[in-house]
Amino acid sequence: MKTDELRDAYLDFFVGKGCIRRPSDVLVPNDPTVLFTPAGMNQFKNEFLGIGKLEFTKATTCQKCLRTGDIGNVGVTAYHHTFFEMLGNFSFGDYFKREAIHWAWEFLTDKKWLGLDPNRLTVTVYLDDDEAFEIWEKEIGLDRSRISREDEYENFWPAGAPTDGPDGVCGPCSEIYYHPPTGGKEVEIWNLVFTQFNRVGSPPDNLKPLPMKNIDTGMGLERTAAVLQGVESNFEIDSLRPLCDTVGDVLGVKYDFSGEHGRAMRRIADHVRAVTMCVHENVLPDNKEQGYVVRQLLRRAVLEAYLIGKQEPVLHKLVPKVVEMLGKPYPELKESVGSVQSAIQEEEDAFLDTIERGLNRFQRCLDDAKSTGIITGKDAFQLHTTDGFLYELTDALAARHNLKVDRMGFEQLMEEHGIISNAGKQKSVMAEGPLDAIRKTSGGTEFVGYESSSCEAKVVGIIAEKQLVEEVTEVGHRDLIAVVLDKTAFYGESGGQVGDTGTLTADGIEFTVQDTQKDGDLWLHIGHLKQGTLKVGQSLKCEVDDERRHAIRRAHSATHIMHYALRTTLGDNATQRGSKVQQDELRFDFAQKKPLSPEELCRIEDIVNTHIAEGSAVTTKLMAIEEAREVGAMALFGEKYPDKVRVVSIGEFSKELCGGTHLANSGQVGMFKIVAEEPVAKGVRRLVAYTGEKAMAEMRNKETLLRDIMSELKVGSADEVLRKLESLQNELKETKRKLSEQMRQSIGDDVSNLLAEAEKVDGVALVAHFVPNVDKDVLRDYADRLRKKAPAAVILATDIDGRVALLAGVSTDLIKTKGMNASNCVKAAAKLVQGGGGGRPDLAEAGGKDPSRIDEALKAGLENFRSQLSS
Repeated sequence: MKTDELRDAYLDFFVGKGCIRRPSDVLVPNDPTVLFTPAGMNQFKNEFLGIGKLEFTKATTCQKCLRTGDIGNVGVTAYHHTFFEMLGNFSFGDYFKREAIHWAWEFLTDKKWLGLDPNRLTVTVYLDDDEAFEIWEKEIGLDRSRISREDEYENFWPAGAPTDGPDGVCGPCSEIYYHPPTGGKEVEIWNLVFTQFNRVGSPPDNLKPLPMKNIDTGMGLERTAAVLQGVESNFEIDSLRPLCDTVGDVLGVKYDFSGEHGRAMRRIADHVRAVTMCVHENVLPDNKEQGYVVRQLLRRAVLEAYLIGKQEPVLHKLVPKVVEMLGKPYPELKESVGSVQSAIQEEEDAFLDTIERGLNRFQRCLDDAKSTGIITGKDAFQLHTTDGFLYELTDALAARHNLKVDRMGFEQLMEEHGIISNAGKQKSVMAEGPLDAIRKTSGGTEFVGYESSSCEAKVVGIIAEKQLVEEVTEVGHRDLIAVVLDKTAFYGESGGQVGDTGTLTADGIEFTVQDTQKDGDLWLHIGHLKQGTLKVGQSLKCEVDDERRHAIRRAHSATHIMHYALRTTLGDNATQRGSKVQQDELRFDFAQKKPLSPEELCRIEDIVNTHIAEGSAVTTKLMAIEEAREVGAMALFGEKYPDKVRVVSIGEFSKELCGGTHLANSGQVGMFKIVAEEPVAKGVRRLVAYTGEKAMAEMRNKETLLRDIMSELKVGSADEVLRKLESLQNELKETKRKLSEQMRQSIGDDVSNLLAEAEKVDGVALVAHFVPNVDKDVLRDYADRLRKKAPAAVILATDIDGRVALLAGVSTDLIKTKGMNASNCVKAAAKLVQGGGGGRPDLAEAGGKDPSRIDEALKAGLENFRSQLSS
């Protein structure tokens, strides 16, 4: 049975048992307890906790998951992955152990479904779970010898909960194992979790029966496919083996499971698959949270390719194969192939550049380690933090020289500096907070803001100082307070649109709403109580600031039009990476490698303003998510949408899923003006634009500025401004040229003085110097003469038209004898002036935006040189 067939069969089976088929949650859920979705049950947190209204009592899913807790085993064992799919069925007070066990056995053994040999299946149960044991033995008919009782660390969820906690919902497990006919190791393919207790306090008697017992079961898609297809590893199944073969194609090395590079190539296949799924959902490589995990996964894959011998970016070429293998269950992947490839290639380039730059330091570490045979933890730590070397790279390169690395020392330093990441470690997903308590008693907030900007509502919760309170007074609470209502006209920040402001009032009560936020199905009205006493149960009048909301609506509708114009101008690869919509101002992030040209910006503006002038109708329609996709409505990748979605259409050209507030007609936008185009991250750029009154004010400000410039330049028309400026610039260039000539004539004396006064470290003159009113050529002259006259390491700076120019140089012989690197120095200095750059080990340049910090930059450059000489 093929992997896609297994997925469909499982879901069809449980739909046949009355379960509602639910879509997979996104990889990055709206849940602060996890970085990535680690299991199928996470999206049903509220159902398991009995929070809110139950729309269904049993469900089945195929969930996209990502875990990194066992990353070291990926490619080594037969069954570990980072990204994988988990098949699950769930009960919320509906069926329990008997049905869960019987249905699992039926699906596995019935020839209509998987038809596995029952004699090759064994099970485990929790030590004290006699109920599950008896169902397996007396009802399923398993011999007692094929049922094992295991302790709480093997067969309880969470592991060790009865003794070690945490407090909260928990229960025993029963696992199903398959024993292959080849005699290999048994494979756990299914885990049935019976959440029947609430743990409170320490044992004994700390497991209290729940009033509503639940089922959470999961079957690994890839593991079970491997069993059905009779292969020795998940990586040999029909949805992964072709990807491993493609890894071989791009590396120029044939993939062989047992071959020299088999493990490394499996890791590459796994990690690129995981990164592709994450980047598709707008999780880009970064230094924090989910982005950190993605960066580390991709760098590990690049490292494996590098060590095999591929020292140029090639892994982005695997993306189309990943999409092909996962295209049936996730057809939306095809829409972002180009932007995903671009993001991966940029990170590949950056990391490969990092490796090359760090090889000089690594060589010095090798020299230091020859006497002991061990590269110290401190050296490995410096390679990691300063040069971007993953520990695995240091370890692999050291092994080539028959050296070891002090891993314990390295990890100790990582922990001391707070660098060791808890990414992928799951916290308790069953923790309750004050908002969950409100949901249990009152349900969610009804939003009526599409139809009106005011309504009558009742207070169902008040949160002050992070605690639920029954009432607040104007005197008692000066800090921000959150008020939860049963219904509201206020839009809660989501989908990039900021939250509404306004007032909540009643006789003698006035509450100023400064912001509105959403938490799931609850709206939080955040602000200050200006007058009176506000109590739970109080009736209030909600009034949104209409003028502000209308300005937001202008910007939001213009965002949709601009999205259309952007894709028309740049192509479909310009996928959305985020947005923010506020009063007559919008910003829009999109996948794009290079800056947009003035012509492209003008075209986007023209398209938008043309559609504004046409006055196209803006309509909204509520429809099923499947219907919305069929009619071509665009969705934001990585966003979790409900079963029923709002489709916002503008004329015949724009159709998007959107929960925001909009105009009735595109002509109400009034005016659209792009005011900025800038980089945000690698492969991502941002457009900032104004609409309506703000766009008009921007145009008038520019006109005023032009008139002031004409007055200063004493010209009579705008056409003369450019000619006058060119004339003045030519005069300035000539003056600077003469000044530079004079400066060059005095360089000789300056060089002697600088070397005489320079700090000397290990025989090397360290020079830091600000040279005013010169160009970059003069800085190079200084550096060349200093480096030739004595062993020197030099960092120089000047201010050119309000921007910083930095230049670092190192005498050539110091590169080999001392391992010095001018590029590292200039980069350290550039950070202080909000800039960047680089170059060769002997000569490197950088620029910056902040001339006020040139002195600090020069000191940072000197400190970098000192550290290079001391390491």
